[in-house]
Amino acid sequence: MGRRVNLTLACSLHNGWTCAGGIGGLADQGRNLLFLRDDHGLELAGAAGGRSFGRALVPIADLSPIDRLRVKAAQIDWVPDLGAQIGSRTWWRGLATCTALCAATWVMSPGLDRPIVGETPAPLAGAEWEEARTQAIAPLGLGADTGRRMAANDLVRPLAETPERPIIELTATLGDGDQFASALQRAGVGRGDAAAAADLVAEAVSLNDLKPGTRFDLTLGRRADRTVARPLEKLAFRARFDLNLALTRAGDHLALDRRPIAIDNTPLRIQGLVGSSLYRSARAAGAPAKVIESFLKAIATRLSIGRDVSAADSFDIIAEQQRAATGEVQIGQLLFAGLDQGSKKTQLVKWDQNGASQWFDAKGQTEQRGFMGMPVSGRISSTYGMRFHPLLGFMRMHKGLDIAAPYGTPIHAAVAGQVAFAGRSSGYGNFVKLVHGGGLASGYGHMSRIAVRPGETVSRGEVIGYVGSTGMSTGPHLHWEVWKNGAAVNPRSIALASTAVLSGEALRAFKARVSTLLSVKPGAR
Repeated sequence: MGRRVNLTLACSLHNGWTCAGGIGGLADQGRNLLFLRDDHGLELAGAAGGRSFGRALVPIADLSPIDRLRVKAAQIDWVPDLGAQIGSRTWWRGLATCTALCAATWVMSPGLDRPIVGETPAPLAGAEWEEARTQAIAPLGLGADTGRRMAANDLVRPLAETPERPIIELTATLGDGDQFASALQRAGVGRGDAAAAADLVAEAVSLNDLKPGTRFDLTLGRRADRTVARPLEKLAFRARFDLNLALTRAGDHLALDRRPIAIDNTPLRIQGLVGSSLYRSARAAGAPAKVIESFLKAIATRLSIGRDVSAADSFDIIAEQQRAATGEVQIGQLLFAGLDQGSKKTQLVKWDQNGASQWFDAKGQTEQRGFMGMPVSGRISSTYGMRFHPLLGFMRMHKGLDIAAPYGTPIHAAVAGQVAFAGRSSGYGNFVKLVHGGGLASGYGHMSRIAVRPGETVSRGEVIGYVGSTGMSTGPHLHWEVWKNGAAVNPRSIALASTAVLSGEALRAFKARVSTLLSVKPGAR
């Protein structure tokens, strides 16, 4: 029962019976027998349940000679595995068969030195060769014309000149100091069309108000011949933040189409804690650098940012903002500067009076009182008076204030005046001296760069230079010195006082403005 058996296509019995179809049945005492061959060459018979599976068995003697030869040939393994049963009779028979096949192949071959000649087509010549050569795939290094052109035939008509595109779409940019018409002519617009376009645009906006970098989208049409410029078919650009202009050709003339852009003028309000640096905290909250500079200058008119402002204070900034329906945002001037110090609130509102802008508090009055405003945003690193000089190594009178600030921080004029000196001055390095009148003068030393010239008049808060470390200096800071009638005095001791109060209709309009600004909800851009 445990022996492995194989199904054979042709099987035989020792008693002379054979199965013609490979699977056969024998009616023997009411049973059909299925003949199988095992590894020992024995024939096994199994019951088939009374049914016949194939053709009936017939004696070998009754078969034809061809059938008997076919049966005997089927019983021979012509291609035995030469890797198994090495040295056996079956293995030697397989080796003989392999040798006979190799000998027959050698005998019937034409020989290794005799190539077989195949049929070749006739070579192409003339126009057929030129057409095949231009379309064939061949290396370009061998002079092939693959993919370059088709061979010319009688239907090809040479062109007298290269045809032009019907229209050309391009862009032009207005440069710094450039003229509108000149920019169009450089892009290929004719002199007449450029002048006509300039006249139409001037009806909507001033050509001088067009900002450098403005981009024009142009469409040039078909021209009659190559000796004339292409006609201007379309021109579109953004003339202002709230206006798009488009020019289109209608017959022989250009027509102007104004396309206003909806603008939301809700101001931008940003609030936050001062932290370690008022400037950096405001920048991190989303305020632009120019707005923060205006905020610092406005607050400096009421208190000292380096001495009176602490990390726990909170700032409130409101600036002009324009949001276009197309998604662009523009930030304008500072409108409100607030600083909440818990027990004290500073609220300054920019208000135009008598043609000039001034900072008024929420009650409608503007004042400058106490000491001079700080000329730079920073901390006082050395006060006025006797001190041990860090470079000379002995006690010496320090005739000003040292305000430590990052390199390149803007320096502002503490009081309006005239520039008496601007240049290099020994230990002061880059130095600026301002004369304010009434015997008062101020000096600013160790600048990295000077922004004014001698004889120039500057207003309060105007940038006159930038913090540096020139001259006798151990690091970036501003040396601020003040003279009263030629004698050095403590800058913090100079008192200034001026007051202006709004009244009547101006006060009511001012308070309405303050109420509108304070109703703006805070939020970054």
